[in-house]
Amino acid sequence: MVALESYPALVLNADFRPLSYFPLSLWSWQEAVKAVVSERVNVVSVYEREVHSPNWAMRLPSVISLKEYIPAARRPAFTRFNVFLRDRFACQYCGDELPAHDLTFDHVVPRALGGRTTWANVVAACSPCNLRKGARLPRQAGMHLRRWPTEPSTFELQENGRSFPPNFLHQSWRDFLYWDTELEQF
Repeated sequence: MVALESYPALVLNADFRPLSYFPLSLWSWQEAVKAVVSERVNVVSVYEREVHSPNWAMRLPSVISLKEYIPAARRPAFTRFNVFLRDRFACQYCGDELPAHDLTFDHVVPRALGGRTTWANVVAACSPCNLRKGARLPRQAGMHLRRWPTEPSTFELQENGRSFPPNFLHQSWRDFLYWDTELEQF
């Protein structure tokens, strides 16, 4: 039998959109069951798997929606991960797409030259490009940015996150994750 940990619930906001795409908003089966029992969520879809107590049984939720809408943050947090997500996990110098653990943070205007650690001065870079650029400006190193860094909106990060599907997608989640996919014609 498959372990219960293999039954996460996709969490949708009250408008039926995922709270986040990357990382995908998932709750463990325990969190989902607690939220259902405390009536904080609506069950949208369920797995075949059940959990039991001495006096009740419940099919595990696969998709739940919050009863109260949570507005998206107006400004995204300035984190390494969000910089990589803004830059679509690609080096902004050579364009190579890499996993997050193979990317580095590069200051376009190096800190040694007065550059600050802000959205407008930090980009994702692969290690070879970061080493090549060093403590110089891109033009001094003969390098060009593919896209000049700016502060992204929360919406932009969500849209970028939709381009990177997780390793596991349960069938019941598909209708809620790809709002703009072309519908099948019958």
